Amino acid sequence: MTGQFRTFRNGNTTHMRDDYIKQALGKILDPNILINVVSRRVKQLKRGNRPLVESLEKLSAEDTALREIIEGKISYELASTTARS
Repeated sequence: MTGQFRTFRNGNTTHMRDDYIKQALGKILDPNILINVVSRRVKQLKRGNRPLVESLEKLSAEDTALREIIEGKISYELASTTARS
């Protein structure tokens, strides 16, 4: 995957670090699922939840979420598609 994911909200652009994206894609192989997991975690971080990783540099919420995925601090589970009786 080349380039950067960009999020546009209220005229603001957020860039996620390419190296973090590539590493996170090693943990969550489907880019669509990765974006959904990152998006959900970013919302939690912006609401005040504490990051699960420490960093010496100031990271955006998006990069923090990616680092959490890379370090195995958060994961995901797909909902079952079978109907319940």
